[in-house]
Amino acid sequence: METLRVLIVDDEPGMRSGVQRALGGVSFDLPDIDKSVSLHVEQAADGEQALAYILSEKPDLLLLDHNLPGISGMDILEQIAETSDMLTVMITAYASLEMAVNATKRGAYDFLAKPFTPQELKATVRKAAKHLILQREARRLAQEKRQLRFQFISVLAHELKAPIAAISGYLHLIQDRVAGDDLGAYDRMVERSVIRLEGMEKLIFDLLDLTRIESGRKNRSLSAVDLGDLVSQCIDGYTVDAAKRDITIGAHIDGPIEMVADRGEMEIILNNLVSNAVKYNRDGGRVDLSATADDDLVTITVADTGIGMAAEDVAKLFAEFTRIKNSKTRNILGSGLGLSILKKLAQLNGGDVTVASEIDKGTTFTVTLARRQEAIDEDAS
Repeated sequence: METLRVLIVDDEPGMRSGVQRALGGVSFDLPDIDKSVSLHVEQAADGEQALAYILSEKPDLLLLDHNLPGISGMDILEQIAETSDMLTVMITAYASLEMAVNATKRGAYDFLAKPFTPQELKATVRKAAKHLILQREARRLAQEKRQLRFQFISVLAHELKAPIAAISGYLHLIQDRVAGDDLGAYDRMVERSVIRLEGMEKLIFDLLDLTRIESGRKNRSLSAVDLGDLVSQCIDGYTVDAAKRDITIGAHIDGPIEMVADRGEMEIILNNLVSNAVKYNRDGGRVDLSATADDDLVTITVADTGIGMAAEDVAKLFAEFTRIKNSKTRNILGSGLGLSILKKLAQLNGGDVTVASEIDKGTTFTVTLARRQEAIDEDAS
């Protein structure tokens, strides 16, 4: 429960004590914003006391009499305009349109005309409390958004810095003809530059996929797809890379599996699974892809005999820009976004992904997906 401090400023002792009795210890729920609020009330008899309290204690809500001896309510409004996010409710027996306009210009949130009942007072304070909390929550979210944007740009700059520096270095070597006039001597530099460019291209495409999914703007085309056909195409795409390291890829499909899904999403899921299983495998290792289905769910499992991971690495595996860095993964390129995209797509398709891994023995990814996507779309509408 959040406690809001309320300062009542009025030169009438009876008014101050009445407000304190009506609000002191009061609590209420704000179900619209899932908050509970209690009130703590303090008093000030004039403008000087009020300003001293406001500057030292910074209350949350100010109930301010318009007609005060010495410093007036309007003067106080002007002096505290930039000091905090405190909300002010003007209390006055002389309500007029001109006064309301002037008070609003100086930052007043609401008005309460004398005489008022305890119920009217509580309703006004409740409304002000809700507005204050919403205002603070909006600022907090905006600050988080700025911080996340800064972190994202920092990570992205870091991810692009290394390949750009490598390509720049190779190009300068070629420009300076460091290997003489034999064009073949530069093949290795060109090859490494192309690999780095492909890595940056994948990073950009992964970022686009991720932002489309998270923003809900990804175009989906649901149709009947044959999972076995998709698996065959996926394995064909990685046969060459696997063969270079003598890695065997096997498929085990439990009969024909037809499902209703977005074909492109399924290809991304399978490609991420098989790509990682090959990249993080050992030479001469094995990748086994299996798929089963019942009436509601499709389960895809990809197991490899690769380098594996520690439990603490598994726990952070699906965070964006996460790559497990150690002596065995140092030279393995990747965007750090593939598994984050994989998890989001699995959830978008009514399922999830789990991982079991053991260092130097291998890793198994298990993805569950709803077999018929249109049922999910109908439920959500």
